[in-house]
Order: sequence, then structure tokens, then C-alpha cells
Amino acid sequence: MAQHEHVRVAVIGSGFGGLGAAVRLRREGITDFVVLERAGSVGGTWRDNSYPGCACDVPSHLYSFSFAPNPEWPRTFSGQGHIRAYLEHVADTFGLRPHIRFNHEVTLMRWDREELFWRIETANGAVIEADVVVSATGPLSDPKTPDIPGIDSFPGKVFHSARWDHDYDLTGKRVAMVGTGASAIQIVPAIQPKVGRMTLFQRTPPWVMPRVDRRISGAERWLHRTLPVTGAARRGLLWGIRELQVGAFTKHPNELGLVERIAKSNMARAIKDPALRAKLTPSYRIGCKRILLSNAYYPALARPNVDVVASGLAEVRGSTVVGSDGSEAEVDAIIFGTGFHVTDMPIAERVVGAEGITLTESWKGGMQALRGASAAGFPNWMTIIGPNTGLGNSSMILMIESQLNYMADYLRRLDALGGRVALDARPGAVDVWNRRVQQRMKRTVWNTGGCDSWYLDDSGRNTTVWPGTTAEFRKATRSVHLSEYEVVRAAEKAVVAAGAPASDAVTGEAAR
Repeated sequence: MAQHEHVRVAVIGSGFGGLGAAVRLRREGITDFVVLERAGSVGGTWRDNSYPGCACDVPSHLYSFSFAPNPEWPRTFSGQGHIRAYLEHVADTFGLRPHIRFNHEVTLMRWDREELFWRIETANGAVIEADVVVSATGPLSDPKTPDIPGIDSFPGKVFHSARWDHDYDLTGKRVAMVGTGASAIQIVPAIQPKVGRMTLFQRTPPWVMPRVDRRISGAERWLHRTLPVTGAARRGLLWGIRELQVGAFTKHPNELGLVERIAKSNMARAIKDPALRAKLTPSYRIGCKRILLSNAYYPALARPNVDVVASGLAEVRGSTVVGSDGSEAEVDAIIFGTGFHVTDMPIAERVVGAEGITLTESWKGGMQALRGASAAGFPNWMTIIGPNTGLGNSSMILMIESQLNYMADYLRRLDALGGRVALDARPGAVDVWNRRVQQRMKRTVWNTGGCDSWYLDDSGRNTTVWPGTTAEFRKATRSVHLSEYEVVRAAEKAVVAAGAPASDAVTGEAAR
């Protein structure tokens, strides 16, 4: 590959968002693009998270692209290996590999306000100019590990669930598992039978519902393969059920009481010890944190080689781990299942906009983007799975496809405007969108449920979740409203208010 090139579009990342963007670009007739991937293969979070027991908590037929149905899903909830294989299949089927630049970690993206393109630098020395950047790095890509006093002097093995060390044999080891989120509840039952002893550090107990998982029969797969409409119908039913659930999360959290009773019954069947059950019973409304699914988590905690410490890990003294409650345990390995940098994504530090400031600096008061895609001051840059596009009960693929619709219309608008041109989200439009989202957020279970979740940023604002249905988001991102953008032209070096006559143009240097 040439070390310096110019492309129409640069896509960052090759997970669901990046591959989806690449497919949509090709379907729009755009072939002048690259996908920059920091690793050596596609898959995103489904490549990075390969820990024992890793699986999806969204049904398989809903956790796949509508334009690339997979009739061969082996289970109703698929494991990491099958999802990663699906993404490899998408890359091959849609001819994406010639566009992908593996081992190209982006170190800097800087907007050239004179030439109106993004200058992208990668860790291997490549320099790429792109008229448009689509950032699809995803919020679950950079592991978050707490700063624990003494951890640097720990003599044993330490790793995060998203960077699993498959060369380290856990058989017979004394293991500290830190965290009780979606990864941890899959890891614990997967490794409990082989470890010598496990100490689980739990800051906040999760709500855990039964996982209604089963093998998809050969007859079902044959039917979906032979009559694709049956697979589409299955997907539609799964989508509709989840759309009907949204109101309880966003408008009527008190209606979730019945769901709590089901979760408590799920716990009671496996946890007979009243003291342990008390430790594992949440004190917040179900849904405030992500509802987890497992049939094996509670039975694993009831085993004699597992101890639950109902407090966070406070300190490490040599090979001794110390809980906030003062409890101590000798361990050989520490595994962090402590999530990711979601509201403080590291990629934002590498994006420098029109005013010479980074996206991190622009978002110092909290992440916000117009329709979850465009940030003010960052022309021709958009993000997939941006601020307030996350979901608490359905498939993120639905949200990704909605954002791909927005991306496609964005590029069409640029073509229609003609010449060297850029669109920059108006600060006022971003503010109006964000205020509406936050106003709707006030009634949701994520804000009223009484928990401190990873959906919230340091100031307590929910900048992660979408407070509505996926259908509402699809409608909101169906097309680009030029009135919400400033049109920046290179030839005239002018900023033209979208929709205004040419006589209203401000001539001179292209500036805000």
C-alpha cells in the first residue's frame, strides 16, 4: 500500500459498525474508501473478547445485519466464535477485504480547514487524506482497569477480560475476579469448575434473568435457508417484542416490578444460603443497569470453592487482595471484568477539529452529537454508535443500520452540493438535540432507578443510552436536515448557512 493516499471516505474500525459502513458505501456506489483497523483481523469487540463463556445476550437472528441474514445460527443466543465467524463472512461476501488496512491503528485525525479534508496518521507511518471520516471504533473497544493501590507489585498474573491470556492455565489456581458485569457473569461459571478457589469482588450486584437459550434445530435452519422470509419473520417478531418493552424502561419504570420478581425467583432456585442471597440481591430498580442473562452464574456462586466479597477491590498487598470491607484472600491471578471507556472514549483524544481542539476537549462537559452522529466543529466527521445511541434491551445492529442510513444521506447531500464541500453540525442544532434527549432521559429507569451505571459520565449525565424505541431512532436518522448544518466550501473559503442564498455567504477564510 502507498504510504500516502487520498480517499473519499475513511472508516475507522472493522467491527459491526465499520463493516456495516463499508457494505453501505459499496451499495451506494462508493468504492473510493478504506477501512483502517488497528488489529490483524476483523471483528471489533467480538475479536477482542474471547474469554471463556463469551456469548451475546441478544438473540442471534436479531443480532445480525438485515441485509446479511444468517440462516445457520446454531443457537438462539450465539457464542463469540460464531459471531466473529459471521463478521468474517460479511467481509468476504461483500468484497470488503481489498478496502481493509489491517494493523493501521489511527494515532491522529486532524481536519485541514484550508483543503477541507482529514489528515489521518497511523502507528505504522501511513498518512491518509479523507474527505469524510466515519468513526466506528465502538464504545466497547478500550478496556477500563481501575487504579488499585499495590497492583503493580502483584507477583501473579493480571489481565482484563477483553485481553484474555489464553496461555495462562487457570487449573487449580486461586483467582480473584473483579467485577460482576456482563463479562464476569459469563466468565465465572466457565472457569469455576477448574480453578482451585475463586474470590469474586462485587461492588454492586446485578439483576440476572434466566437465559432462554437452546440449540436451533436442523429443520429450523433448513427452513430459514430455503424460505428466507421465515428468518425475516423470526427477526421481526424478536424486534417487535423488544419494542413493546421500551415503554417500561423509558416512561413507566414501576412496571418492571414483575420482572424483578422473576429475577429473584431465578436467584432463589440456585442460592439457598440466606446470607449469600442477601449479598446478591440488588437494591436498585431492575433495568437501571443492564439486565444480565444466565442460568449458570448463580449455581457457580453457590459452589464451595467460590467466595463473594460484597465490596470492591481496595488494595493489593503482595499476593494478597484486600476488599473494601477488609476481607483478604491469597490469589495467584487477578482478572478484571471492569468494562470499558464508554463515556470517555480514547479515540476522542486523537480527533482534532476545525478549531484546533480535540474531540475530548470539545466534550469536556459531556459527549453530545447531532442525532448521535455529528459533533459541532468537526466537519465531515461522523461516528457510528455515538452519544446516546446505546440500548438497554435490544440489538445495537438496529441502531447501527439507522446510522448507516444517515451516513448514506450525508454523502448524497455532499454530492448534491457539489465541489469541495463539508458539512459541520451547528452548535445550536447539537444543543437542541441533546437537550431533547436529556429531557426524555429524566423519566427513564436509567436515571431514576437508583444505581450508578456505566451509562453515566463523571457528572452523572446519561450520555450513552437512547431513551426511545429503535423505530423512533430510525425515523430521526432517515435523512440529513441541512438546516442543522453549516456548509463549508473550499473554493470560496466561505461558510454558507444551509438553505440561504449565495448572497448571504460570508467570504474570506473558511471559519466558523
